[in-house]
This record gives sequence, structure tokens and C-alpha cells, in this order.
Amino acid sequence: MTDIEAVKTAVKALDSKKAGNIKVIRIGDITILANYFVIAEGTSSTQVKALADEVEFRMSEAGVEPKCSINQQGTNWITIDYIDVVVHVFLNETREFYGLEKLWADGEQVDISEFLE
Repeated sequence: MTDIEAVKTAVKALDSKKAGNIKVIRIGDITILANYFVIAEGTSSTQVKALADEVEFRMSEAGVEPKCSINQQGTNWITIDYIDVVVHVFLNETREFYGLEKLWADGEQVDISEFLE
């Protein structure tokens, strides 16, 4: 699976569970951490967990398993690391507090409209 296929799978999974404010940032040119960050939010800890679970389920169906999955701040921030694609699912207040989009503003915003149904 290519990086962009993994991004598309993650975005579709998040969208299917009504994730809020889904963003994708291409960071491969500015860091060795990953090629893409997928960032989304939920309105409750329960939804954050459900969003992360759906990403892992859909990626697993596609034959891709995460290197690791980390719950930061309980279930307020879940990071799923697929090496070249890292998915961050936040509680909306936690996302605002950490501001990953601002930290990675030098990255390229990816248009995901074609991934959404």
C-alpha cells in the first residue's frame, strides 16, 4: 500500500465515524518522522476511541498493521503510527491545546475532498 492509499484509507475511516475537521499534512520534505500526518477530532473520549478503532480496523482490512498505537492523555489523544503515515485523533479541546497544525505549518496541506464521500 502506498502512503497516499494509507492516507485515503485512514481519512475514509475517520469520515465514516463522523470525525471532525480532518486534515492531512505532508511533512516528508521537512522531517524524517513520517511522510504524512492525518489529524482529526472527536467530541468525546468515546468518539475519539471509536475513531481510532475504526482506522485500525480499516487499515488492518487493507493488510496494514500499526507499528504502535499510543493513548496520550487517556483517550483525549490517540496516535496510531504506520511509520510513513501517522494518525492523530484528538478530543477537540486537546487538539486546540497542542496545535499540531501550527507546529507543522511548514508542511503541505493535502486536499482530501476527493477521499470523502
